[in-house]
Amino acid sequence: MSRPVPDRSPPRAGPFVPFTDERLDNGLRLILSEDRLAPVAAVNLWYDVGSKHEQSGKTGFAHLFEHIMFQGSRHVAKTEHMGLIQAVGGTCNATTWLDRTNYFETLPSHQLELALWLEADRLATLLDALSQANLDNQREVVKNERRLRYDNQPYGLAYEKLQAALFPPDHPYHHSTIGSMEDLDAASLEDVRGFFRTWYAPNNAVLSIAGDFDPAQARSWVDRHFGPIPPNPAIPALPPTDLPPRIGAEYRERVVDDVPLARLHLGFRAPVFGDPAFEALEVAAQILAGGRGSRLHRRLVREERIAQDVSAAAFGLVGGGSMFVVVATAAAEAPIERVETACLEELDRIAGESVSPDELARAQALIETSELAALQQVEERADRLSMFATLLDDPGRINTHLSRYVAVDADAVLDVSRTVVALDNRAVITYVPSGSGGET
Repeated sequence: MSRPVPDRSPPRAGPFVPFTDERLDNGLRLILSEDRLAPVAAVNLWYDVGSKHEQSGKTGFAHLFEHIMFQGSRHVAKTEHMGLIQAVGGTCNATTWLDRTNYFETLPSHQLELALWLEADRLATLLDALSQANLDNQREVVKNERRLRYDNQPYGLAYEKLQAALFPPDHPYHHSTIGSMEDLDAASLEDVRGFFRTWYAPNNAVLSIAGDFDPAQARSWVDRHFGPIPPNPAIPALPPTDLPPRIGAEYRERVVDDVPLARLHLGFRAPVFGDPAFEALEVAAQILAGGRGSRLHRRLVREERIAQDVSAAAFGLVGGGSMFVVVATAAAEAPIERVETACLEELDRIAGESVSPDELARAQALIETSELAALQQVEERADRLSMFATLLDDPGRINTHLSRYVAVDADAVLDVSRTVVALDNRAVITYVPSGSGGET
């Protein structure tokens, strides 16, 4: 029997996601995407506030508020928000990033109003429950999170160091979302109240609802619970965040720490999220380290066996530049210098010669698989609608995003690689185990 010939045709453009896009009188942007396939609804609320909106000396406030938002409001007791959602068979959570903070629930569709009421109540009345005791408690929670995930975690400070190297000190991406211990300790109750009054307003938010619901009924509930909340007419504009495409020089730091194996972190300033060059860079990341068939995995892990793992990822940001990061953990006894040499040679190769049609098709197929799998989930659909509306002012991007990856060709991958993985745009953070002979 003959072996099937692989299909090298481009990926499909993706499914069509229906939605409506409107604004309440108070400025809240409401996006509704009905899908009656399963009796589940997802609520996703993005606030246009992340760590880039923090002032010098007041870092960590955006992430601190992610925690405080679960500490009660006028009609909801401390930690009751999560308990009420779980009691009806739902899930909820929140995340903070450099560009935004988001809150989300997925629950049986007949319980949709509960999630809307809970989100509206804490937006409208959170300050009624914000006490010094709550602030002190959550301040300690966040400080412990910093200790566990950053300060006392092997390689925990690597991304914080990369951010500081890729973005200048006066840029809002220079510091991490977790903030500093000093700033968290110095945060006063009035500081925190002021941060909430400034950024947590309906005209600074996008509310997306996806799944099994009646649009007219959902719109009525949103009007009832969110409509009376007043806007903030004085949301401050960010100062200019424009950056040169490259950092201008190579940055190197060697960290001797209590880590099990040496690890290489390569960081590069990259095009902003939404730019076609960013999508080309995501395709390049798949060619470099997308699974076992990728260039870096094949060479470092399978053939030369000098690394136990390797990854490459583009982290999309909208404030002047994004981050492209390659991480490789050396195999036991393998010199980290050899790992770095191999990584840089592969980066030079992708910036110096066109990728093959097979590599391009494989990378696009990997992205297609990931995107289509995500769009099957109502919570991911709601999240993408909020993301594209908040960051790009274009929720319709959900229906064109995949086609943009399909449009990436070998020339686009070559062009973005030449711009990004250059010597004068490189931050190199190398971790080596204590006792290996290196110096901090």
